[in-house]
Amino acid sequence: MFEKLKEKLGSFKKVLGSVIEEKEKEVIKTEPARAEPVKSEPVKAEAIKKEVPVKKEIKEIPKAPEPAAKAPEKIGIFDKIKAAVLEQEFIIDEGSLKDHLWELEMALLESDVALPVAEKIVESVKGELVGSRRKIGSDTGKIVETAIKNAISKVISVDSFDFDDFIKKSKKPVSIVFVGVNGTGKTTTVAKMAERFMAQGYSVVIAAADTFRAGAIEQIDRHAENLGVKIIKHQEGADPAAIVYDAVQFAKAKHKDIVLADTAGRMHTNVNLMDQLKKVCRVNQPDLIIFVDEAVAGNDAVERAKLFNNAVPFNGSILTKADADSKGGAAISISYTTGKPILFLGVGQTYKDLVKFEPQWLLARLFE
Repeated sequence: MFEKLKEKLGSFKKVLGSVIEEKEKEVIKTEPARAEPVKSEPVKAEAIKKEVPVKKEIKEIPKAPEPAAKAPEKIGIFDKIKAAVLEQEFIIDEGSLKDHLWELEMALLESDVALPVAEKIVESVKGELVGSRRKIGSDTGKIVETAIKNAISKVISVDSFDFDDFIKKSKKPVSIVFVGVNGTGKTTTVAKMAERFMAQGYSVVIAAADTFRAGAIEQIDRHAENLGVKIIKHQEGADPAAIVYDAVQFAKAKHKDIVLADTAGRMHTNVNLMDQLKKVCRVNQPDLIIFVDEAVAGNDAVERAKLFNNAVPFNGSILTKADADSKGGAAISISYTTGKPILFLGVGQTYKDLVKFEPQWLLARLFE
């Protein structure tokens, strides 16, 4: 899972870590010559503050020729030498990172991370590293890894929405409508969610509101039979809004906890089906609308999520086939692009193969 992205991030971490180490070595090479007078006469902290000769000596240091004079103007040579001699630190400058940050952006784009998201991550990494002061001898690989982790965490942590807590505290029955394009595993995801809710002790009703696709009702009916879940269905071609309404009324009458509505897959360009979906949500006012797409769809999934969210604003996403996703671009990009959290990932074919999405879960797989 996410192996290609993990490999690219690991490569970037190693390369950039080496670059920072080289800069550190340059600073160390200049330090003995600068520090020689200090070695013969150890300078106490009080002397640095009070004695004029010490101040004069430090001010004169930049006059001697040394490689660090080529550093960008933003970080002065005096600052670098002072950090190295007095504080045993070195400063990371933008010039040493520029080319490698571009390589990071390319690596993210090749992993199907959306362009605005890739730019945001790179900018965040740059902001954390450039101008920062690091102790000489510190773990440079860890420095780079922390910067990348923090950057990715920012773009995937767009909402603190706690799905399970929401379900627990909401008035029952809680109605959830699943939307998305066709062929992404939406119907199977509904069944997985039903199994998860029942495992938590909730009672579930499924609304077979996909009356458009041939065989859709039979498919969800088979899942309901396997799980022992009540299903509300009409004939093929019936009004989906009416089916969801009937399911909610049944749940209220029978004191059921959750209503899961499986709707027809549709492209955002299909005006009639999108209007139909809007009617389902307008008539029934679901508590949650969840967008479902494939993690392996990459940037296509990100774009579709954005367009669906514009047409029928949803509360969160579920990405299926995450176990087959070697790139990870969709998992990183969708939350930032839509402003809505990823709720779950489908990671297999069985009903139990559904994991709650947590930012730390993703980061652990990218940097473990």
